[in-house]
Amino acid sequence: MAEQPLHEHTLGNGLRVVVCEDHVVPLAAVNIWYGVGSRHERAGRTGLAHLFEHLMFQGSANVAEGEHAALLESAGAAFNASTSFERTNYYETVPVSHLELALWLEADRMGTLPAALTQANLDNQRDVVKNERRQRYDNQPYGTAFERLCDLTFPAGHPYAHTPIGSMEDLDATTLEDCADFFATWYAPGNAVLSVVGDVDPAKTIEAVERYFGGLPTGPEKPPTRPGELGPLSGVREEALDEEVPSPAYFAMFTLPTDGGDDVEAAELAVEILGGGSGSRLYDRMVRRDEIATEVWAGVTRLASGPSLAIVDAIGPEPDKIAAVLDEELERFAADGPDADETARATAQAERGFLEQTETVTGLANALSQNATQFDDPARVFTAPGRAAAVTGDAIKEMAGRWLAPGARTALTYGGTS
Repeated sequence: MAEQPLHEHTLGNGLRVVVCEDHVVPLAAVNIWYGVGSRHERAGRTGLAHLFEHLMFQGSANVAEGEHAALLESAGAAFNASTSFERTNYYETVPVSHLELALWLEADRMGTLPAALTQANLDNQRDVVKNERRQRYDNQPYGTAFERLCDLTFPAGHPYAHTPIGSMEDLDATTLEDCADFFATWYAPGNAVLSVVGDVDPAKTIEAVERYFGGLPTGPEKPPTRPGELGPLSGVREEALDEEVPSPAYFAMFTLPTDGGDDVEAAELAVEILGGGSGSRLYDRMVRRDEIATEVWAGVTRLASGPSLAIVDAIGPEPDKIAAVLDEELERFAADGPDADETARATAQAERGFLEQTETVTGLANALSQNATQFDDPARVFTAPGRAAAVTGDAIKEMAGRWLAPGARTALTYGGTS
């Protein structure tokens, strides 16, 4: 995708607006990123950012309970929200004739959600989130692996030591006052980016945003961000789990460079070469040649205010053999680096990922919000293929040697011997 013209505007209350025209189909994607996620939660209130995401659909001063979703559905919208370590986002894609409905709904809950915040709503949505935790994490095979690895990887009290789902105990302890304080602290125009992509007129869209959002107060100054830095790991910190799972397995986590610089581009390509699919080194060695695993996968979670994370998942009957082969392949990769074909394939995969991310108005709106929020540059999204293509084999080798060293990770074993 070629770089698209962007129309940027900042309201007097601090809300940053990014508009991008795409007249292929008569749709408009509205996407808001709030600069708050689980890394901003205080001790004893983990899960609050994600719980609040649910509460944002329970009505506001001018929208009755259940009406937010009903109005969007009646307009033919696709909509949802998500919470991560570093942000919470809300998004809807609507026929362009209903763009102003989407803007009005987002503005109303940004400005007046506490008017609809009740104990009944809190209790209901707390139960929904707790049930989500049971279904997606606690009662799924390997479902708590990522959560456990974060706990092993980061020191106690580190902002990334817990994941967005939170603990049952902290969810139970959350009060209405906690929710009201959380909203007042983080849900304000000055802590948000609004992106609109689609069959829109930029000037009229910005005018509509001014009309619906312009009267909202800026909100308080954001609290200082807790430091999130963490360098390469040393040694292996491992936990053996005795859980009922379909097969023994080995999960590993490595820290990587923080997102935003050249190093993370090289590190992510290194992970792709090592474990990104059936053409990767780990798959070839563990599944095809040694036949010690039935599945192997590696991927990266990029983080902009802390270390990015690489995960390796391998399903096989003897986790100890998997761990030994992983070390052998990491040592070989650090010594020799990738060949030209591996580098080219990994770069092509990065370009494919960019195209998949931005091929729809919904995806592009999210990418613009992300880059504006995290890097103060929405147009940065269009440089992703070029950044990957500029990485050399030598840079990949250097990053692998530093961040993906053998014997330096946290790990979980399910079944088998360790």
